[in-house]
Amino acid sequence: MDITKKKVAFHTLGCKLNFAETSTISRSFPEDQFERVPSGSKADIYVINTCSVTDTADRKCRQAIKKFIHQSPDAIIAVVGCYAQLNPDEIASIPGVDLVLGTSEKFDAARYLENFKKKDAPEIYSCSISLPDAFFPSFSAGDRTRSFLKVQDGCDYKCSYCTIPAARGKSRNQDIKSIREEAEKIALKGIKEIVITGVNIGDFGKTTGDTFVSLMRELIKVEGIERYRISSIEPNLLTDELIEMSSTSRKILPHFHIPLQSGSDKILGLMRRRYRRELFADRITAVKNKMPLAGIGADVIVGFPGESDHDFEDTFSFLTGMDLSYLHVFNFSERPGTPATSMKEKVPFRLREERSKRLIALSDRKHEEFCKMNIGLTNEVLFEHSKREGMITGFTSNYLSAAMPWNPMLAGKISKVKLTGIDNSGRMKAVLTD
Repeated sequence: MDITKKKVAFHTLGCKLNFAETSTISRSFPEDQFERVPSGSKADIYVINTCSVTDTADRKCRQAIKKFIHQSPDAIIAVVGCYAQLNPDEIASIPGVDLVLGTSEKFDAARYLENFKKKDAPEIYSCSISLPDAFFPSFSAGDRTRSFLKVQDGCDYKCSYCTIPAARGKSRNQDIKSIREEAEKIALKGIKEIVITGVNIGDFGKTTGDTFVSLMRELIKVEGIERYRISSIEPNLLTDELIEMSSTSRKILPHFHIPLQSGSDKILGLMRRRYRRELFADRITAVKNKMPLAGIGADVIVGFPGESDHDFEDTFSFLTGMDLSYLHVFNFSERPGTPATSMKEKVPFRLREERSKRLIALSDRKHEEFCKMNIGLTNEVLFEHSKREGMITGFTSNYLSAAMPWNPMLAGKISKVKLTGIDNSGRMKAVLTD
């Protein structure tokens, strides 16, 4: 091996879209100059792709920087992505940071780092988003089981708590032909499942005059890809046409993640969401009418400014009555520069924590109920390549984690199984049926 190669490690924070982009960035580093190593090992360069949705994401970024400096004190630390776009000076002030790249510049990380030398002060390349139509295609390829495929970027919504429009710019996408070509590249790697990702994927087509349904109609034609999983999609963009297509296509999995954020119409109004809870309920019913065993998850924010005890109980009662499989619960996080930061009637952090715990407990109950509904049924599981405690695991089509005794012949394959029960880890016990 050429000893002059620089060892570079990549660390991703945040959403599936970030993972797709990190994978693409890593592939741009020339193999004759760089050797990719795990982020837990010593490296010459660490590239941290950041998220800035919550203050927790910001804190994790700072923790990662400190960890890598401790691992390799002389290493170059490059911080890229959303947090770097929004707060470049703040990141540059963290001891040990050498390079800051914004959401567009990060795709040129290899060029910036090719001959980079440590200096007394960090370099910042985090420009205002001046190219609203620029789209950087991305997909992840490190996992031999599934790939995250970016189909859309940016957001035209102006939710009062969110920094994403400022970090990523306007909603935009590639043309369908180009995205299908990306999917064909993934298929050539032997990957069976693609997770469709973006900031607001239901908004696909803004720059090309297409629709998300027309994109999916083309993607399911790609040979070699057997499963498509749709990541988070806004309730007002989850159309009857998409639900119908999902119910009739063997390739589109019966799994939806639909952000709710609040079950109180008052709070939804303060959040500047583009729907009210009746629409959310209608979409859940529409999915379940076509796919009774579809897995459906939802995002919920607790402790938004102005959320009274009555408003929270309204949300809790509404969610209790919804046919959901799980919840992703977030404490409201003040993000600098957003309208919500200056709103009155702040909810104390202690109360946010209490409300969050109640919704997490509700989520656990709903998930257990959904698991019990599936006991005795057959499903198809895409098994992972990793061995955990003597077991091989994977996800069913409707997003239940399933496990059975380790069998390397199943790794990376889709197998039909019968779900026989629930183990101590909350996973479905599975046995092969063919």
